[in-house]
Amino acid sequence: MNQAEQWPDLLKDDESLLEQIQTTLASRVQGDPYSSDGAFAKNFSSLPKGLRAMAATHWLDISLTLDSITWHFGNFGEPALVAETENGLLELGLNELARVFREAKTLMEPFIDQLSPEQLPDEILETAGLGDLGDRINRKAWDLHDLGDGKSTIYDAWVRYARRSPELVFGT
Repeated sequence: MNQAEQWPDLLKDDESLLEQIQTTLASRVQGDPYSSDGAFAKNFSSLPKGLRAMAATHWLDISLTLDSITWHFGNFGEPALVAETENGLLELGLNELARVFREAKTLMEPFIDQLSPEQLPDEILETAGLGDLGDRINRKAWDLHDLGDGKSTIYDAWVRYARRSPELVFGT
C-alpha cells in the first residue's frame, strides 16, 4: 500500500490537510492548556511524535498570532508544556524559532509566578528594566512566525511534516 492509499488526506491541498491535522488533534488531545499542574502536556505522551509536536506548538502559534512570545509564558508557562513546545519546534524543523523560544523562556522564567491579569508580561519586564529585550525577542519571533497572507510558519511546518512523515502524525 502506498502513502496516498494509506493516508488519503495527503492528497488534499495544504489548507484541507491542515484542517485534517487540527481535527485529529482536537479528537486526541484533551485537557486544559492553561492548567499549571502538568496534566495537559502529560496527555501528549501517547501521541505519535509528529502529532505530539503539533499539539505542543499549537498554543505558541495562537500566542504569536494574538499576543507575543513573552505573553505566551503568562498563559502557557507550565514547565512540562514549555519543554514539549521547545521539543516540538525542533521536531518540526523550526530550529530558529526554537532558539528564539529558548531566549524568551530564559527571559520569562524568573517572572512566571508573578504573571497574572493584574501583572502583565510587558509591565513586569518594563519594571525589571528588560522591556527593550522583551520587545526585541518578540519582534524576532513575529518575523519568524508570519509568512504573510494569514499563514504561519508553525502551521506551514505541520503540513510539510505531515506530507513527509504521515505515520508520525496519523499513526500506522
